[in-house]
Amino acid sequence: MFSSTTAYPANRSGARFHRARSLAHVRLTLLAGAASLALGAAAAHAQDTATTTATTTGGDEAAVPAGDIVITGSRIVRDGYSAPTPVTVLGSQEINAQKPANISDFVNQLPAITAGSTSANSSGSLSNGNAGIASVNLRGLGAGRTLVLLDGQRSVASSVNGTVDVNTIPQDLVERVEVVTGGASAQYGSDAVGGVINFILNKKFTGLKVTADEGLSTYGDGFNYRLGATAGLSLLDDRLHILLNGSYFKQNPVTSIKRSWNDSAYFQITNPNYTATNGEPERLVGSGFAPYTYTAGGLITSGALKGTYFLGEGQTGQLDYGTYSSTSSPYMIGGDTDVTLAGHVGTNSLLPDEGRISVFNRTSFDVTNSIEIFGQVSYNRYHGISYYQQTPSTGVSIKSDNAYLLTQYPEVAAAMAANNLSSITIGTSNAGFPVPGSNNTREVYRYVGGADGTFNALNRDWTFNAYFQHGITKSHEELINTWNTARMALAQDAVLYNGQIVCRSTITDPGNGCVPIDRLGTDGPSAEALAYIYGDAQPQRDQTIKQDVGAVSFNTQLFDMPAGPVAVAFGGEWRKESINGSVESQFNSGWLYGNYLVNKGSYNVKEGFVELSVPIFTGFDIDAAGRYTDYSTSGGVTTYKIGATWQPIPDIKLRGTYSHDIRAPNLQELFAAGTARTNTVILPDNAPLTGSQQFIENTVGNPNLKPEKANTWTAGVVVSPRFLPGFTASFDYYDIKITDAIGSVTSQNTVDNCYELGLADYCANIVYSGGALSTITIQPFNFASQREKGFDVAASYRTAMSAISEKIPGNFSISANLTHYISNVVDNGVFPIDYAGVNGGSLSGSYSSPSWVYRISAFYDIDPVTLNFVTRGFSDGVYGNDYIECTSNCPASTTQYRTINNNHINGAIYFDTSASVKLRSAGREATLSVVVNNLLNRAPELIGNGPSGNNVPAYAQTNRSLYDVIGRTYRLSISVSL
Repeated sequence: MFSSTTAYPANRSGARFHRARSLAHVRLTLLAGAASLALGAAAAHAQDTATTTATTTGGDEAAVPAGDIVITGSRIVRDGYSAPTPVTVLGSQEINAQKPANISDFVNQLPAITAGSTSANSSGSLSNGNAGIASVNLRGLGAGRTLVLLDGQRSVASSVNGTVDVNTIPQDLVERVEVVTGGASAQYGSDAVGGVINFILNKKFTGLKVTADEGLSTYGDGFNYRLGATAGLSLLDDRLHILLNGSYFKQNPVTSIKRSWNDSAYFQITNPNYTATNGEPERLVGSGFAPYTYTAGGLITSGALKGTYFLGEGQTGQLDYGTYSSTSSPYMIGGDTDVTLAGHVGTNSLLPDEGRISVFNRTSFDVTNSIEIFGQVSYNRYHGISYYQQTPSTGVSIKSDNAYLLTQYPEVAAAMAANNLSSITIGTSNAGFPVPGSNNTREVYRYVGGADGTFNALNRDWTFNAYFQHGITKSHEELINTWNTARMALAQDAVLYNGQIVCRSTITDPGNGCVPIDRLGTDGPSAEALAYIYGDAQPQRDQTIKQDVGAVSFNTQLFDMPAGPVAVAFGGEWRKESINGSVESQFNSGWLYGNYLVNKGSYNVKEGFVELSVPIFTGFDIDAAGRYTDYSTSGGVTTYKIGATWQPIPDIKLRGTYSHDIRAPNLQELFAAGTARTNTVILPDNAPLTGSQQFIENTVGNPNLKPEKANTWTAGVVVSPRFLPGFTASFDYYDIKITDAIGSVTSQNTVDNCYELGLADYCANIVYSGGALSTITIQPFNFASQREKGFDVAASYRTAMSAISEKIPGNFSISANLTHYISNVVDNGVFPIDYAGVNGGSLSGSYSSPSWVYRISAFYDIDPVTLNFVTRGFSDGVYGNDYIECTSNCPASTTQYRTINNNHINGAIYFDTSASVKLRSAGREATLSVVVNNLLNRAPELIGNGPSGNNVPAYAQTNRSLYDVIGRTYRLSISVSL
């Protein structure tokens, strides 16, 4: 293994940084060389064995289970994939070919899965504690509407918003991943509106397998490695099976967005020249834009000295503002853009500093030949540090007797005196301050005990499954480099007293401990001043999430019909979820970020379900399922599903479903005590204040929420032509309609709805205090609806190459998946927004997705060599489907129909490749693999984010949830089986 680089703090010395970069480039050279050698060896080995390898049947056997199994999406035991619900299966061959650093990166490549959170893109989730969590978002309906299962069982959430961190799944044991792209609440209960992701483990593994892999970007950064070991023992004549797995993952950080494409100053802004009648677009997208309200060392933003900015001691400049509007936008066009962006742009983490430990055990015992009891224990620990942004501050008041002003910038002090100014107001991105971020630790414990098997009763054969799960998530959420606002106010009011620089407050209260801080210039404050404003401890919260689940289900055949047996599955489930925690009172308020409160609450659920499969006539089956659910918070609700399959000829199968599904509100939506963070909005001309304003955004829960309701229907066809053995293709159309959808609007939308649309309900959430914007409250309600339409296409083909020519050895397989998002319309009661085809900008997020998304994977196996090539990508998109693109003669822009100069965003195509070689000796096997992702090192498309939010310049100038922001990456892996 290559040695790991040393991680240094954000403010590291130049010598250390140069040394780390040198080590990284050495490592990159070695890894690239290893990749070349391995690929060459694989090709040579393939040629050497071409004339001696016997032809065997190809394909990923793990991906296509045989015999009687339970396929996700149905509780009925079936022979193969005969259910009417579309199911995508990812087998171990696909997973092993990519050797992902974490399995969420692989699963999120599926076209039916849209942008979810990852440990890399969630670095801004400071106050809600979600930084570092990897989620799955089916259909662009939101991660909360995707049910994640492990071997068909629920798992405790890793966050109060109900999200299961996919990285808690024991990756080395995953045999296949089954993805149900349709409503499944009748079978599995709440959350399965968008579908189900079921991770199936290889529970009968025997032997010992050790794996080690590492990865690195083509830029020499982002080094990570993963170690894993799996052991399986069969004892007592194979009646006792013990399965153990452990793994460790470490990711070295990339603390800022160090990529050349991010130096473009590419944003989306409100056109400072726009009026409703001058024919110009309201929104502008492009380069050459920058904020005009702050600089790294401080910018005087009003009065006679407006435009003066502070540099090093004794040095100032005069800002060239370019074109700007003080009432409509915080951005300027042209001017000294490099001056205002310096120190702020790209300060968000590209990759976090993270480590993960995972331990898993499953022990099973065959009580009889047909009944098994089992116990399962798992432990996952995550620790991650990521950086949010070099937070800008506006409205900072510096008085004329400020000590640092008088001693370091006497010319400015003299100018203030000449203009009779008692103070100046500055905006600063706080040069010399360490970047705020999060330092989160999560521990997830999961205990499962149960039994399954078969028995005979009432003259028929039965199968059963019963389990009880107790899950606990303990999270410690802690911020770093976040100042106390009261201490900052005292510290920045520094004066000269008896020849010394002191806090003004210290003169009257000598024992208050205040340390003066210098907020002027680019030299930065002293370490003592920083220690004072940050305090002895940073904002932190401990939370405990608990989930208890008890479930039992039975399967049998009721009676025979001419076309086959009528099968039934039925059962019941009980579940309790709770959240509790602790926060010291000093962290409840008064901080730049955090301001944590304790979330407390619980609910329980009681459910019963039944499912029938009835063969009406040969080739035509009907499935029906129903579930009654009783929530302690909102009462009872019924879900149901009916589906049918018809195979008129062996080559063609038609299938369709209709389901009524639900999603119950999660713990955060119900019980959030309040999460406060600093943000900015743009206030229009008719508001009490105008222009860009900073405020505290407060997100609270709503205990009166009721479950969402969804109606989904699908219709599809599966084709397996007899004249082309090994080929299968499917087409499935879907239509999902959600009512009583739980949702909330953003702070900027709250402002727009209040002042531009005149909706009084939104105005009530906006609070002013002391002549300034104070808070905006965001709270979820059952007020929205969502309607999504689209279709999936899947095709696969596998063949022995000897079928083409007897001289060609090996086996070939190819699979392709494509999803077309026709529309995804969310109506929040004000106006509908279609998120399908939105590739970036202010509308991008949980609901957005490109119109077309695809993935094609091909394998060529010549034992002992396997080659894999993947093509994946998505189509061009827009900033908004209702936006009107124009550069002149534009109509008046409205909140719904924004005018914009460029409403086009290019799509992307990526190529990945891998090669692996199996080395066998004395009954042992080792596999050496090399993987290259983003083979052509395609840079992401520049996307104009904005126009509001003080974090926009700090973030990537693209959509990092959709486009690859790391660049080409290399992975080298070796596994040894004993």
